[in-house]
Amino acid sequence: MEINKINLDNLFSLQSDLDKEIMVNHNVTYESTRVKRELALLDEVGELMNSTRSFKFWSLKGSESKERVLDEYSDGLHFLLSLGLTFNVSSHEFSYFDYNLEINDMFLKVYNDVIDFIRKEDEESYQNAFTSFLSLIYPLGFNIDELIEAYYKKMNVNHIRQQTNY
Repeated sequence: MEINKINLDNLFSLQSDLDKEIMVNHNVTYESTRVKRELALLDEVGELMNSTRSFKFWSLKGSESKERVLDEYSDGLHFLLSLGLTFNVSSHEFSYFDYNLEINDMFLKVYNDVIDFIRKEDEESYQNAFTSFLSLIYPLGFNIDELIEAYYKKMNVNHIRQQTNY
């Protein structure tokens, strides 16, 4: 199994800038919003899963567009990065690889790993959650560059939202 690694120092820096802007605009702190951001991450994983429609065995309707799925995926990345900033994770290097799981099994793995992180709030569980989240690229049919590009695109949207009282 090929294990890939990526350093996300730049994304952590960009996320920190956005988080600071949000904190000023909304008079909040990392600690006062920690639980809300944990719930938001779980919600964004759900929105990503819903955009794929992968679990909807009762429906013949296919997945939303690639762009929409990537947009939802990047939303989850925003919250994972923000939570890493909350806990001052020491490493911004993450692994990702093909678990060779069917997409719905992979979504369950992501949920379980995120919930494990929320329960433990330690760096090892954070790394595990981040690894499984990044590894969704395989069953989703994306590559890491597409996810990073979607993050940059959504980052611009999020800054505009902050400037226009979203």
